[in-house]
Amino acid sequence: MAAPHLDDDSNFRRAVVLVLEHAEEGALGIVLNQPMEVRAAEALPEPLSTVVPDGAPVFRGGPVQPGTVIVLADFEDTGVAGGITFGSVGILDPESIEGGLLPGMRSARAFGGYAGWGGGQLESEIRQDAWIDVEPDVADVFTAQPEDLWREALTRAGASYRLMAMAPDDPLLN
Repeated sequence: MAAPHLDDDSNFRRAVVLVLEHAEEGALGIVLNQPMEVRAAEALPEPLSTVVPDGAPVFRGGPVQPGTVIVLADFEDTGVAGGITFGSVGILDPESIEGGLLPGMRSARAFGGYAGWGGGQLESEIRQDAWIDVEPDVADVFTAQPEDLWREALTRAGASYRLMAMAPDDPLLN
């Protein structure tokens, strides 16, 4: 998740990022808490539009390739996932959807774009305290209140971050 000093970067202001892939060549992640105005049913092609709940927004996954759609899902059977990110959460493989359904899928959320880092870049940013490492929770991916996710995740990061989580958006207004 983004440290408070990244608030000046509109792409990552109070962003909670789930890292999907991390290798020597670089890293790829999805911002979990930035819903957009566009609805998934309007923006996604079939069969993806059939597995995301009616009226659900597409979330802004990051500034890289905003036209790319990644759908994360919570699977009862992780064998049908296109790849597991953590626990029962994985990337939805559109080829596994049959008749508009995917048996064993509990939830799905669509993300447009992603966040990306070149080789060593994310590690460097972590050393510079730009990111705070927090263990992900399935509820983070599918939260009904994305505007609260940054504070919730920051609170889980431990005692030294709890005070930061309770600070107002603009401390000068305190």
